[in-house]
Amino acid sequence: MNLANYINDLLYRYDCVIIPDFGGFVTNRIGATFNTSNQTFNAPAKQLTFNNHLKHNDGLLANYIASAEQISFEKAAAAISLSVINWQNKLQRGSIELNNLGTFSLNEEQKIVFTPTTEVNYLTSSFGLSSVATSAVKRHNTTVKPLHENNQKALPSFIKYAATAAILLTLGIAGYNGYQQNKQKETFAKQEKILEKKLQSATFVIQNPLPTLQLNVSKKITKPFHVVAGAFQYPENAAKKIQQLKKQGFNAKIIGVNKWGLTQVCFDSFAEKNDAINSLNKIKRTVSEDAWLLVKNIK
Repeated sequence: MNLANYINDLLYRYDCVIIPDFGGFVTNRIGATFNTSNQTFNAPAKQLTFNNHLKHNDGLLANYIASAEQISFEKAAAAISLSVINWQNKLQRGSIELNNLGTFSLNEEQKIVFTPTTEVNYLTSSFGLSSVATSAVKRHNTTVKPLHENNQKALPSFIKYAATAAILLTLGIAGYNGYQQNKQKETFAKQEKILEKKLQSATFVIQNPLPTLQLNVSKKITKPFHVVAGAFQYPENAAKKIQQLKKQGFNAKIIGVNKWGLTQVCFDSFAEKNDAINSLNKIKRTVSEDAWLLVKNIK
C-alpha cells in the first residue's frame, strides 16, 4: 500500500493529515509571490510543513483508506502502522522520499527533518494557474540640457503685439461669458423657488391605493460540516443505520454517495466548524471511535 498517495488526496481537502505514531502534515495558505531571482510570479498555494508532535490518531486517514480499499477500519489502521514501521527503519539507514510530499531524514540529534516538495500545489482554487515570467525593467538616465537666454532669438515686434491683442480679446470674451452665466444662474434660481412653492402647496390624493404586500423571506442556512457515522455499499443498510442513530437522539441523515459508490450517513450536520468538532470529539468518546469529520456543501 502506497500510503503517500492517500495522504496526497486528503491534503487537497484538509489542512491537516495525521499519520498515527509518526507525525502530521500541515498546510498553510500563502498568497501570490514574486521570485526576484528569475523574475517570476507564482500563484497562491498551500505551503506544506510537518509536525512530529501530531501523533494522535484522529481516524481521518484510516477511514479514508477503509473507504477507498473497501476494508475494515481495523485493517486500514494496521496497514498504516506497518508503513510507519517501514519508514522508521529506513530513516535509521538514510533518508526516505515520499511521492509528491517531500524527503525525510534524521539530524545529529536523531530528530526528523522534513524537506517539502515545491512541485505540488494543494490549493484547489489555484488549479490551472501556472507561474508567469516577466522581464526586468531597465531604466536609463537621460540628461536634459537647459535653455539659455543667450540662445533664444528675439521675437519680432508685430508677434508681441498680436499676442497681446489675443490675450485682451480672450479676457473680454471670458468676462462677457461670465456675465451671461451669472444672469442664467439668477433666472434658474428664481424658477426653482417658484416650482418649490408650487410643490409644497400641492396635495396628492390616490383614489385606489394598492394593498400592502408582505413577503416572508427565509434565509437558508448551509451546514457544510458533517460528523460521518459510516459508508455503506447497500442503501438499505444506510437506512437501518439512520433509524438506529435517530433512536439514540441524533439528527442522522444521508449526505450523498462518495466516489466509490458508498452511501454516506452522518450523525448530524453543522453550520459552524467548532460545533462540528465538539460533537465529533464527544461522539468518539461515547459512541464510535470511527467517526470522522467531512467538509462538503450538500445541495
